[in-house]
Amino acid sequence: MSVPEAPHPVQDVEVYNDTDMEKKPYPEDPVDDPFGNEESGEVKYRIMPWCDGRRKHLAWYPISSICSSNTWNRPGSPYISAFLLILGLSGISWYTGLVMGQFKQRYPQVHSMGDAGELLMGPIGREVFYVGQLLFIIFLMASHILTFSVLFNTITNHGTCTIVFGVIGLIVSCIAALPRTAEKVFYMSTISAISILVATIVTMISIGVQAPDNVQNDIITAPTFQEGFLAVTNIVFAFIAHVSFFGIMSEMQDPKDFPKALAMLQIVDTTMYIVTAMVIYCYAGPDVSSPALSSAGPVMKKVAYGLAIPTVIVAGVVFGHVACKYIYVRIFRGERSHHMHQKSLLATGTWVAIGLTTWTVAWVIAESIPVFNELLSLISSLFGSWFSYGMPAIFWLSMNKGKWFSSPRKIALTILNLVILGIAIAICGLGLYVSGVAINESSSNASWTCANNAT
Repeated sequence: MSVPEAPHPVQDVEVYNDTDMEKKPYPEDPVDDPFGNEESGEVKYRIMPWCDGRRKHLAWYPISSICSSNTWNRPGSPYISAFLLILGLSGISWYTGLVMGQFKQRYPQVHSMGDAGELLMGPIGREVFYVGQLLFIIFLMASHILTFSVLFNTITNHGTCTIVFGVIGLIVSCIAALPRTAEKVFYMSTISAISILVATIVTMISIGVQAPDNVQNDIITAPTFQEGFLAVTNIVFAFIAHVSFFGIMSEMQDPKDFPKALAMLQIVDTTMYIVTAMVIYCYAGPDVSSPALSSAGPVMKKVAYGLAIPTVIVAGVVFGHVACKYIYVRIFRGERSHHMHQKSLLATGTWVAIGLTTWTVAWVIAESIPVFNELLSLISSLFGSWFSYGMPAIFWLSMNKGKWFSSPRKIALTILNLVILGIAIAICGLGLYVSGVAINESSSNASWTCANNAT
């Protein structure tokens, strides 16, 4: 793989010093910026600050969607091995996130995995990575539409056909996705983060109060290979925010602040996942429902789901915003970039059409694969393994080509990134196998049905 020299050498900060980049400041307005010149535009994109007063704008943006995903997801496994696995995968994803920040600083023109793929493999790489990233995010959007139908089936005791709830989720998501800038989506994401935090606390308290005296959570059973690796893919799903990192950095006021937001994301995400998993398994036992909020009991799960309505909608919209922005930028990038900064019929109509199309595709996927935990496992295996682990490792190896064995430190980092790449390959291959078997064997695998998917 051949990566061209950086058109804008960037400042080398401490966490990034493994690439020996030339120490020059990050360009404030690079000529190849994905949004072009927005100085006099009606709509501006590079306005997202890391911190504005007491508000950590950038960090809440992915936190709202990732913490939501962790809470819906069945928490892997109740045993100490899962605890260590969560910490290990979190540490690796933190490192790979820093590598992506480094790659973005070296190549400011990168706005998506498609742009990165073009640098690595030319036009073919651009198309392969671009389509893969879009499919990844659309599958994530589908998981939120599926969650929306589960939520309202729970609250209303299956008040109507599940497909109707899915259509309502589609419409609500399309409306919520109308803002074009990440700054406006931030305000919704803050509400989403608060919503899922409160819903999770209510769930944990309810499970603790209602816990039976005979919960046998201290019995270690040997899971089958399929059960064990499904638990691994569920944990991998906790660290899938990388798919949005290039887009988020492109809308930052100062991309050099990205490591701060990444640190906040990883700490909050990992802490919330570990606490939620351990508390729920401690009081509910190993047979935890999926989504996890369903473990709160007949009445309290309705309360928890009701509190979580904002995050079900907004967390999906955050991912949807990223997908739509990638398509939008690709359509208008370059000589047509001035359209992105206008409020004309063409600019606004294109954005709305992209949103409607992507959310409709996501709804079709949600109705076609209506098994929640298995869908998350499929997403983690097919996409998360590469975008959160495999591709960042390849980015590092490409940026350091010719220097892999130049020093003991480089040798150690080369080995580390090769190991991470091997982990990604294993998760992808084995995960696809076990999730495919699980989907095939699921008792609730009927597609396009009005049946209650919350039971």
